[in-house]
Amino acid sequence: MSKKLLLGIFLACITFSISAQDYFFKKFHPFNPEVPSPEEFLGYGIGDRHTRHDLIVAYLTKLSEVSDRASIHQYGQTHEGRKLVILTITSPQNLNNLEQLKQKHLQFTDPSQTPTNYDELPIFINLAYNVHGNEPSSSEAALLTAYTLAASNHPEILNYLDKGVIFIDPTINPDGRDRHTQWANMYQGNPLVADPADAEHNEYWPMGRTNHYWFDLNRDWLLAINPESRGKLNWYHDWYPNVVTDFHEMGSQSTYFFEPMKTNGSLNPIMPKENYEDLNNLFGDYFSKALDSIGSFYFTKEVFDGTYPGYGSSYPDLQGGLGILFEQASSRGHKQTTDFGEITFPFTIRNQYTSSITTVKAAVENKAMLRKYQQDFFKSGLTNASKSRIQGYTFGDDYDANRVKAFVDKLLLHKIDVYKSGNRFVVPTRQPQYRMVQTMFETYDKYRDSVYYDASAWSLANFYNMKYSPVNNLNLGEKVTSTENLVNTQAVQRSEYAYIIDYDDYNAVAALNYLQSKGLVLSSAFKPFTVKTTVGNKRFNYGALVVPVSLQQKKDADSVYQLVQEAQQKFQVPTYSIPSGYSVQGVDLGSRYISPITKPKAVMLIGQGTRSYEAGEVWHLLDTRVHMPITKVPMRNFGGLDLDKYNTLVMVSGSYHFSESQFNKIKDWVSKGNTLITIGTASEWAIDKKLVTEKLTKKEKDSTATVERKPYVDAPENIGKESVGGAIFKVDIDVTHPLAFGYRDTTIPVYKNNSVWLAPSKNAYATVGKYSKNPHVDGFITAKNMEENLKPSASLLVSEVGSGRVVLFADNPNFRGSWYGTNRLFLNALFLGDKIEVPE
Repeated sequence: MSKKLLLGIFLACITFSISAQDYFFKKFHPFNPEVPSPEEFLGYGIGDRHTRHDLIVAYLTKLSEVSDRASIHQYGQTHEGRKLVILTITSPQNLNNLEQLKQKHLQFTDPSQTPTNYDELPIFINLAYNVHGNEPSSSEAALLTAYTLAASNHPEILNYLDKGVIFIDPTINPDGRDRHTQWANMYQGNPLVADPADAEHNEYWPMGRTNHYWFDLNRDWLLAINPESRGKLNWYHDWYPNVVTDFHEMGSQSTYFFEPMKTNGSLNPIMPKENYEDLNNLFGDYFSKALDSIGSFYFTKEVFDGTYPGYGSSYPDLQGGLGILFEQASSRGHKQTTDFGEITFPFTIRNQYTSSITTVKAAVENKAMLRKYQQDFFKSGLTNASKSRIQGYTFGDDYDANRVKAFVDKLLLHKIDVYKSGNRFVVPTRQPQYRMVQTMFETYDKYRDSVYYDASAWSLANFYNMKYSPVNNLNLGEKVTSTENLVNTQAVQRSEYAYIIDYDDYNAVAALNYLQSKGLVLSSAFKPFTVKTTVGNKRFNYGALVVPVSLQQKKDADSVYQLVQEAQQKFQVPTYSIPSGYSVQGVDLGSRYISPITKPKAVMLIGQGTRSYEAGEVWHLLDTRVHMPITKVPMRNFGGLDLDKYNTLVMVSGSYHFSESQFNKIKDWVSKGNTLITIGTASEWAIDKKLVTEKLTKKEKDSTATVERKPYVDAPENIGKESVGGAIFKVDIDVTHPLAFGYRDTTIPVYKNNSVWLAPSKNAYATVGKYSKNPHVDGFITAKNMEENLKPSASLLVSEVGSGRVVLFADNPNFRGSWYGTNRLFLNALFLGDKIEVPE
């Protein structure tokens, strides 16, 4: 075959490939033929199939190899090992001088510097896609956007490249995306099936929205629990982009949403008014014109709000940037019937692609204003801090260094300055990240709105049950730059008698599990005591872990010492060598109040009907912090499950519909002496089905009362505000109860985002946690809910069933993997549940 004929075939293929994608980017011809289009690379047209994440990464890598406009960077990897990448696209000249441009750009985020060349530097734009894995149109749009910017020679695109640096993050949640991609492609019909009842449009639990541990990564920017978020935050604080996109999908019967959002919920929001009013309205004009030009319908200023600072569209707002939310009606597959006809996957992709290019256009055309806004943002942070009477916050915990360490780690990840002064930590308010300091420590009780898309409370210090105080005079001490050597426990000495692990430390449960997994038998102290150690007398609190040496059946003293050393070094828990069991004060080590701990054999029900978020939080906690396996059994398999293999069953919130025989199976199993742990609506289920004798808090309705007539249009707001979307309350706990071992303070903050109201038990010893007399800490709740539901209710109960017990949590102790302050309650239920007896 001649070279001329080969060239003709090659050009024909290029012509066909481009024309087949003209639905998306016809206006941006001509394209560089040496840069392959997505269709050429993948072998199918964008929108014909759902593209796997590895192919997305491969295509962007190819662009970085063939285009002098592009480079690729890996900023992390997921729990399942998938790459997290960002493709940088700009003009060749900008790309060759990127480091110098970056340093000049960062000067505008430093209040101590005063550059004024706002319009000289290219604007930094982060196009971020697909944080929810089963909202796939945006990652496909990312491929089209990357190709357009890397290959188009249209003057408009060349201008964007000259005046902008675009960072494309194609898939924030690769694990969830691939879960959904497999589903959609597996059930794709030929011809396509548009019927909404088809399997293609109805994923099975847990669906693809969440990551490996079923976390919603769009709530994780502030909490930073997962590697996807931590990697992105490290990248973010290295670059501080001026504009950040956050592309989503919503129900198929909707249209398209872009900002401006609903009115901000906070009465005095910590972000500047210019952000959520001026900038969003400015960009909104661009989006409306672009979508009008392709005939797409849309809406603004409804439903969504940016109150919670942990979204991909709100966190950038607290870093001097502009975060922008987009919501596209989803095809939930490749084609689906709606009230307006059929919505197709390519149609959803085109809207996201159009908004991507329009974001670049708006940013480039307003780059001087955006850069000055970012400069003013960080300067105003210092100004606002100077006006406040609070000069800083101090915090610490004398008994739990590892929980403090985890909190410090979170502060440092967000680039908050932290200092150590003696045994306390200090966070000054006068620093560039002042608004993040506010986010971590300030609490609110007044709001301009009452219905929230997500949480109305996020003061992170309370998540960690961190005792903190505002201060007017600072003694900073030494600056903390790393948590690497923040916890240094004194190495335990060898003992022939016993070792004691201080149970007040957050990592004590992980140490307990480690030693149990190695075959050691440990005991828990059900009364405090003071004993002589090799470093002097030491008083131990409820729950202290005793490791006897001579009582270990299969381990000699050397082996026990080696394992105890390993546990201490691995988890940095305070551990002490004990030469004698005779206490200085309190019970002796051979007392019946020093009780052996049974190794948990835990199983959790998952699958259709259960809340995947809560199940994932349990799984994540045990996997990543306790390193303890838990068997996850789908509801469809429960009938054949041999429950007698386990001593603990976890039921998270959900809608449970057991047959009579299945219900009796659970009841009989608990009655044999086992422990059932229920969370949220699972606790309601246990009460409703009379598994336990506890009651719900209910106020009888007055059937004779006159119903006030209200405008129909106000119904969503009036009804919505009665739900508890996420607020923080104080709970009084019984620190002598095994469920509360490890706590010193009788009051702790808890997170409530449900309407589960448990009545205090009629048994005087069964109410472990009750909401305080004045319970409000942070967040919105109606006066009716506060007085009629919350204040009379309990947060944590234990109810006896035969020889066993049910531990009922009204609130989720593991919320979003972040509630270090209440994790211990749940872990105690796992490890100490069988020790709980409910006295009559």
